Amino acid sequence: MNNLESLARKITGILFAQQSLASAGFIAAATLNSIVGKELSQNPSWAGVPTAVYLLAGAFSAFMWGYVFDAIGRRGGLVTGLSAGVIGSGITFYAIAIHSFALFLGGMVLMGVANAAVQLGRFAAAEVNKPEHRGRAISNVVIGGTFGSVIGPFVAGPAGAIVGPWGIDELAGAYLVSLILFAIAAVVVFIGLRPDPREIGLAVAEKFPETVAGTGQVRRVLEILRQPAALVAVVSMVLGQMVMVLIMVITSLHMREYNHGLPDISLVISSHTFGMYAFSILSGRLADRWGRGLVILIGSATLVVASIAATVSVDVLPLSVALFLLGLGWNFCFVGGSTLLADQLSPLERSRTQGFNDLLIGLASALGSLGSGFIFAALGYNMMAYVSAAFALIPFTVVLIWMRRK
Repeated sequence: MNNLESLARKITGILFAQQSLASAGFIAAATLNSIVGKELSQNPSWAGVPTAVYLLAGAFSAFMWGYVFDAIGRRGGLVTGLSAGVIGSGITFYAIAIHSFALFLGGMVLMGVANAAVQLGRFAAAEVNKPEHRGRAISNVVIGGTFGSVIGPFVAGPAGAIVGPWGIDELAGAYLVSLILFAIAAVVVFIGLRPDPREIGLAVAEKFPETVAGTGQVRRVLEILRQPAALVAVVSMVLGQMVMVLIMVITSLHMREYNHGLPDISLVISSHTFGMYAFSILSGRLADRWGRGLVILIGSATLVVASIAATVSVDVLPLSVALFLLGLGWNFCFVGGSTLLADQLSPLERSRTQGFNDLLIGLASALGSLGSGFIFAALGYNMMAYVSAAFALIPFTVVLIWMRRK
């Protein structure tokens, strides 16, 4: 078992590096997606469309990635996904340069496909670690996003200054940075993720057979979701994601309308993404120590507070605090829910069930992103935040009922 533990630490470290690099690339682009959407479409109602397309592509490909990860392994799946990200970010860069909204959306599709593969990396970390360390393992990968939360938003301005002299819109610079970061992440995974986490996960399951759910016949996804614990896990992640996306996607455009420049927008988004990832080390350990349900409850309550706080002021500091809390609440729901779902699955059920879970997360995210633009245009930012607070109460209530019945 000592050798398995050593391999688990190595693989978790590689997945952390991959998450750090990829998240910086995704967040660099996400900082400007709504602005680019408005500029290229010339319609503020379409500001959320690029992110919605990105999320829908990720949603529909997530289930596919579950089968791909089973067929060619976690390493092959991640490298393939990151390669799609390289191509997609290259297309978005070119689309901004020639002012093509349709081509930009095409690049967003490939970037969404890439993100779906990268997100499944957290479950690869869970399967190679002992059951009592799953929460910590997932959090150790998710915390890699801290690097992205700091680097991603702040490269938007400098990268724009670099491409400006080339005669290209400054908004394109962030997407060029994304391309470079995805390429580096693909190399790191290709070289370092050996042996494949799938093989180690099978060995860990043999060592701890009493902790593996459904060790007999492989269950269908819908059968698994009939379990209260699995359903609670999925609901928590899906709605936590949708609440976060509703507010986050449109905040940069909201600030732009109040004459905030890219440095101010980058600071607020950076505080948000810092909240999303920096405290993963805490949420994962609390999930292992206090239980998955309590961590999700804390996350849901934090999302409610964050949604309301976002309406207080359009100044940088209040918005930074509100968006930080929004990220923190999402993190607790995401890590707690991911760990709870991992507890319910046998090795042969993992990839496709987790892929289906991420499909639902992506669909909810896309709905939130698309809806945010229309709600913002019709009713304003504050009303959108109140709607988000109402959605955040749903996982809070569901988890509370499940914990009391359990």
